[in-house]
Amino acid sequence: MTRRSAGLAVGAALAAALLAAPDAFAHGFVGREDLPIPRWLFGWAATAVLVVSFVALAVLWPKAQLEGAKERTLVRVPKALEILPGALGVALFAIVVWAGFSGTQSTQANLAPTFVWVLFWVGVPVLSFFIGDWFRAVNPWRAVGRAGGWVAKRVAPQSLPEPLAYPDKLGRWPAAVGIVVLAWIELAVPQASRNDPSVLAWLILAYGATMLVGMAMYGVEQWTRNADPFAVYFRFVGSMSPLHWEGGTIRLRKPFTGLTQIRGIPGTVALLAVLIGSTTFDGLSGNDFWTERALDIADVLEGLGLSDTRALTGADTVGLLLTILACAGLFWLGVLGMRTVDQRFTPIELARRFAHSLVPIAFAYVLAHYFSLLAYQGQAAVYLASDPRGRGTDLFGTATETINYEIVGANGIWYVQVAALVIGHVAGLVLAHDRALVVFSDVKRATRSQYWMLAVMVAFTSLGLWLLSSSNG
Repeated sequence: MTRRSAGLAVGAALAAALLAAPDAFAHGFVGREDLPIPRWLFGWAATAVLVVSFVALAVLWPKAQLEGAKERTLVRVPKALEILPGALGVALFAIVVWAGFSGTQSTQANLAPTFVWVLFWVGVPVLSFFIGDWFRAVNPWRAVGRAGGWVAKRVAPQSLPEPLAYPDKLGRWPAAVGIVVLAWIELAVPQASRNDPSVLAWLILAYGATMLVGMAMYGVEQWTRNADPFAVYFRFVGSMSPLHWEGGTIRLRKPFTGLTQIRGIPGTVALLAVLIGSTTFDGLSGNDFWTERALDIADVLEGLGLSDTRALTGADTVGLLLTILACAGLFWLGVLGMRTVDQRFTPIELARRFAHSLVPIAFAYVLAHYFSLLAYQGQAAVYLASDPRGRGTDLFGTATETINYEIVGANGIWYVQVAALVIGHVAGLVLAHDRALVVFSDVKRATRSQYWMLAVMVAFTSLGLWLLSSSNG
């Protein structure tokens, strides 16, 4: 593509983005507490993605720079101290379960709902983005599995069978299925059930038991690295951090270079599509566009004999699955487009090689969608730490603390949300372009292949910004 034609393409795209932006605001709904993103910010955010993407592809990134980046050791942790984080993770796990079973069954007063849906699901990946995959050290299921294996080897070293080899075809499919189940509980199950502290405690125990069975069959590290939904997801997000935690060592590296080390094994694309699609549906579920269609689906299900509640759950289940498939299909369109540039690779091969470029998008969607939840409800951890069961205790003298809703204003939330989406999608495009320079031998061919991924990133960006603008009414 010549500079002139590229300039014309950029100009046309910018005009389309600016013209389309106002129309997006015609689809508003009341589902979240934040206010709508300003119309001008929506248009300029989409514009910025296009400009930065074209410049990065055509001018600023002629050679691969992220693959095989060097790391520098910062700290070596003594083996004796490796046990402590795992023990703390197990203790916190036990406290949350204890609070869920024995505490007041109030969503706001009990630690379990806030811990699971705010601190764990949102807070852990946000912290992982900044300091790396620290969850691996405190993972309670990994800690219990390792402790159990250590004891078993000393009690009955001869009778302990070797773990099975983890099937290559299984890949990360168990992790993808696990996130689907979590998203279904969060988005389709009635709110009274999914936020019930005792129900959450049972779910935590069931999840932990499933992880321990998998570890017993295939080994702690093999299962944790491939099949534990949270461990895999948090490791992916932590790969964007400049800090790399591995084998008792913390190393320093360039940001986002850790993503290039992610192996594109089976189930990787599915897992990332689930993460993006579930967050997308969460934003879509309060929109008039989906509400009307959900009622139509529920009517059909009621006609088949389901109760009102189960029919609505069924409708949201259908919506969740369709949204996940749509997000996966969007990525596959980009992959099929890339293949038109070079027929040497199958679509599956290309999808697996470029899957890592979806990680920043998945994280950007989570941060943009749940930032206000983390900023506000995350403060509840201060008083819940003193009274985890909601029984009137004051262990640390913070039980009377309240949530400060002025800690960040509406404008601050808008800027964080839009910045997360724009930066996340630009990062995804840069990662894809850098990988293309490695996969395709010819620089021009590599650049042409990324026009397709540019279209995918712009589509994801426009979708994310539209969801924010329409879900904050």
